[in-house]
Amino acid sequence: MSNSSDENNPGGLIDRIITASAKNRFIVILVSLLIASAGVWSMYRVPLDAIPDVSDTQVIVFAKWPGQPP
Repeated sequence: MSNSSDENNPGGLIDRIITASAKNRFIVILVSLLIASAGVWSMYRVPLDAIPDVSDTQVIVFAKWPGQPP
């Protein structure tokens, strides 16, 4: 059973992207591998300056206490 309104409806952008991706699987796999390899390459090339301190915030409070060292 064919619906005539489906044939005249050009579809949305996401529908066209999904259709094009399903028709061109090799290109989708190739682009995915290129993006993944670029991510791995950049991970090894970016210099790491420091590791962030994620510990709890600590505050040192100085108070005068008679008879105790500073």
